[in-house]
Amino acid sequence: MKIGFDAKRAFLNSSGLGNYSRNTINALKNYYPQNHYTLFTPEINRAMFPNYKQFDIISPDSSFSKLFKSLWRSFSLTGQLKKHKIDCFHGLSNELPEGIHKTDVPSAVTIHDLIFMRFPQFYKPIDRKIYYSKVKYACSSASKIIAISNQTKEDLIRYFKLNDDKIETIYQSISLMFYSPQDIPGLLSKYGIDDDFILAVGALEPRKNQLSILKALNSLKLNIQVVFVGNATEYAFEMLKFISDNKMEDQVKFLNNIPEDDLTGLYKLARLSVYISVFEGFGLPVIESMASGCPVITSDISCLPETAGGAALLCPPENYNELGNQIKTILNNNDLRIELVEKGKQRAKVFHPEHFSKTMISLYTQILS
Repeated sequence: MKIGFDAKRAFLNSSGLGNYSRNTINALKNYYPQNHYTLFTPEINRAMFPNYKQFDIISPDSSFSKLFKSLWRSFSLTGQLKKHKIDCFHGLSNELPEGIHKTDVPSAVTIHDLIFMRFPQFYKPIDRKIYYSKVKYACSSASKIIAISNQTKEDLIRYFKLNDDKIETIYQSISLMFYSPQDIPGLLSKYGIDDDFILAVGALEPRKNQLSILKALNSLKLNIQVVFVGNATEYAFEMLKFISDNKMEDQVKFLNNIPEDDLTGLYKLARLSVYISVFEGFGLPVIESMASGCPVITSDISCLPETAGGAALLCPPENYNELGNQIKTILNNNDLRIELVEKGKQRAKVFHPEHFSKTMISLYTQILS
């Protein structure tokens, strides 16, 4: 079977859609190496996807302009599928190339979330229009739609009036590295992190709601360091103001673009992980934490209870007092901490790349038949 992928995000996104793309492609290569995997990308970032040479890469000449490369991905990729005799094409990040519905190449598209429709205030009007157009076209053209959670599947049915039987919920996988995190000598000193710390992974933005973590620590005067790992947006200025107003500078550490093996080490060493987002399509850091043996507190809304599967403490994202009490409880109750770690490891097995790749191959086979 010759499977093609829209691999732009695998090469150009450090988290989120990039992680999903890399994890998907690598899992299939590791567990089903007999198939042929072709990656279509407008650009190649070797640092972002270091093992890319294990795959066939189709990309426009590096001398072309960014505008041309963008147009190549949107409008020329369909012709490339026929040229390279692709049996099945998978759009990994909410879209399919224009014109694929006119070919006989069967396709799947992964839809991660419809947050731009649920929370339009977080997006510019032009961006919402573009996202809507791309998702609508992809859903109408695809042979099968993959939703990464039941929450996303329900949203697709609600907003796009799609038939239930066209959509498959397939939970995404995480990297194998999280299932056996290694001790890394000097990791904490490398980043200036205390021996006892709380970890919060995710882009610093209003939807991720990291300010509630700071409010929770401050409300109960919990003297423990919190480490935020993620790209910053303007929301970071709100966080910095709160930190300054409450003299928490020595208690907070911000990190960005750290290597994956370092991240797995931080999960392993953290006392707990907090992911208190107001809405998600899936919530990957919840499972990364669990696989790494780190107890989790996450939100009690959106898909996050579904993702956590009874293996985390749940908290209303706006209730920072309750969040503070839950953090304090885990820090002071070792039996509860051990229970959450064991439950988390069992839950994380559902998202193992071997299980995921088997499900994906079954779907591709179904599409082709």
